[in-house]
Amino acid sequence: MEKIAFALEGAETAWFYVLEQTTIGGRHYILVTEEEEGDSDALILKEISDEKGTESTYEIVEDDTELSAVAAVFENLLDDIAIEK
Repeated sequence: MEKIAFALEGAETAWFYVLEQTTIGGRHYILVTEEEEGDSDALILKEISDEKGTESTYEIVEDDTELSAVAAVFENLLDDIAIEK
């Protein structure tokens, strides 16, 4: 499983394992977790591209409707997980 670094505001860095990725309606989403194995909290992040399309940032999906829809897609892609919203 791939572990990638995310630059946070300021000089901090957060490391996450990418469990799965998908594209819905032209928007890219990734499902990430801090732990490689076992039960742990996960986040669904959506990609936000800059106007030039050269740099991407990710933000946590917080809208309940969007979160439910994307979580359902990830649950279908990954047979062995259940996402609690």
